[in-house]
Amino acid sequence: MLTISQAVERVVKVKPFIVESLTDGLINISSLARNIAPTVSQMTGKEIKSGAIIMALNRLVPHLANAESRFNKSMLSMLEDIIVRSNLTDFTFKNSQTLFNANTKLMEELNGNTTFYTMVRGVFESTLVVGSDVVKIVEKHFGGEECTFRNDNLSAITLKLPVGNVQAVGFYYQIMKFIAWEGINVKEVISTTNEFTIVVSDEDVDRAFALLKNLKNVNKLG
Repeated sequence: MLTISQAVERVVKVKPFIVESLTDGLINISSLARNIAPTVSQMTGKEIKSGAIIMALNRLVPHLANAESRFNKSMLSMLEDIIVRSNLTDFTFKNSQTLFNANTKLMEELNGNTTFYTMVRGVFESTLVVGSDVVKIVEKHFGGEECTFRNDNLSAITLKLPVGNVQAVGFYYQIMKFIAWEGINVKEVISTTNEFTIVVSDEDVDRAFALLKNLKNVNKLG
């Protein structure tokens, strides 16, 4: 069985919003201790009093704060361009032996076209996000493929990331948590080494853009 400290740490760490609030001193530790007491008791195999959990939390908070400080938040202030593309359509196709050829034909026809295009191949399915102006071309070349999902009226927000972002632990989390806090539903996530794109509904794009721009500006101020 786990010790009280081990159980408390495991319970807290699976709730990242609680971790951040703890390190910022925004949570009443006594209330949190009472809330997680049943779970801690179950994990340790014995009834644990709130006082013991409060002691474990007080010892844990400095450790969590040190871990949080290892992430260099100044990286967020170094975010460069934020590019928005609207009127997008998202297709998901079941992977097949002919899917690659269909995509090759699409890219050949789109050669020189400035429309938004990205395709991500997974193990069992592939997602294609394109400008809605070329949907007819997609339907022409992918007509023989099994489309399992389609979503229209989307927008993409692309962040140009600072060099070295791949070495910053928790970099994507720092971005995505604010999107989640705002209640914005992310439809797709697309990334390269120095670009990070989220796809959202057209109705959410203004809020998401304002949030990301503010995130960059606030971190610049320190």
